[in-house]
Amino acid sequence: MAMASNNPSEMQEPSIDTDKLSYEIFSILESKFLFGYGDNQGNKLSWLPKQISPAAEFSPPAVITAEGGDGVSSIKNQRGKICILSIDGGGMRNIISGKALAYLEQALKAKSGNPDARIADYFDVAAGAGVGGIFTAMLFATKDHSRPLFKGDDTWRLLAEQGTKIYRSGSSSGLKRLFKGGGSGLTGSATAGLEKLMKEKFTKNLTLKDTLKPVLIPCYDLSSTAPFVFSRADALETDEFDFRLWEVCRATSAEPGIFEPVCMQSVDGSTRCVAVDGGLAMVNPTAAAITHVLHNKQEFPFVRGVEDILVLSIGTGQLLEVGYEHEEVKTWKPKHWARPMARIAGDGYTDLVDHAVAMAFGQCRSTNYVRVQYGNVNVNFEGKRSAKCEL
Repeated sequence: MAMASNNPSEMQEPSIDTDKLSYEIFSILESKFLFGYGDNQGNKLSWLPKQISPAAEFSPPAVITAEGGDGVSSIKNQRGKICILSIDGGGMRNIISGKALAYLEQALKAKSGNPDARIADYFDVAAGAGVGGIFTAMLFATKDHSRPLFKGDDTWRLLAEQGTKIYRSGSSSGLKRLFKGGGSGLTGSATAGLEKLMKEKFTKNLTLKDTLKPVLIPCYDLSSTAPFVFSRADALETDEFDFRLWEVCRATSAEPGIFEPVCMQSVDGSTRCVAVDGGLAMVNPTAAAITHVLHNKQEFPFVRGVEDILVLSIGTGQLLEVGYEHEEVKTWKPKHWARPMARIAGDGYTDLVDHAVAMAFGQCRSTNYVRVQYGNVNVNFEGKRSAKCEL
């Protein structure tokens, strides 16, 4: 992991071996989520969400996208619990969560025996912020209301193959530009690159209604000075809250200083917002997804509480990766604190949501809530630094 920089205003980022790191993360995901684990009494608990219609697992079952009471009843009978997928925002660091999603989908194929299994088959609700919101749209968007547009493997490949086009900074790579903070005056070209990519991935006519399951993707609306959540449930209720998917992805990933804000409107033109990065509003959207399920009785009438919900929340690692001593920071000026403050706030919000959700689940925490997050840097008694994955 990177050590502290001599320049206090420049925050160093870890060098990421994505294959090794995502394998480490998925090892936890696999043991905790896919194949069950023991409770305090040593009994094995199954955490594998099941497809709604096992008898039709090799063809897209209609009940997967069913609305209304009958569809929900089928979910209740087959699964017993509502499964939520939540993906943190993290810019290019989302390549880690993308790799974990790819491993997850492969394991679901192997476990179910269905070579065409997709993540959307196994989750009832999905939420994602920033690039995590783009991943959410990719995994749940559909042209035929039967199968998703993209595979899990397509998520991390989007960043690996298109990162330099999105996060453009002269000869610097997308990772370097994002991790180092980027240069000024380049937001126009970066914005154009992001918009072009989103339009290519999501055709202009696809909207929030064109998703297989309820999705929640946040942004921050500068015009109302409040968070705004793009919701499929709201879109189905009225065109006032239905937005084009490419613009939703553009909005939730519009990180200030790298991309221009996006002025957007609903498909009927009645709702407008000036959107920036969803990570500013809720970098960890897990709580929003849980609240959506608990209070949306029309789609989830049988959910009584968190005991009826299973949650998989995937993080992207800490922003503040190094520690600082008092002697080092006591002379910092406001310009030195700007970047650390933003990263401390981001880490603090992410951890606070994790803690609050874990506490809300209470005795169900070990069976109903899994948080996969690449942990901080620890210093052992020999002074050596080591990275860890933690839940």
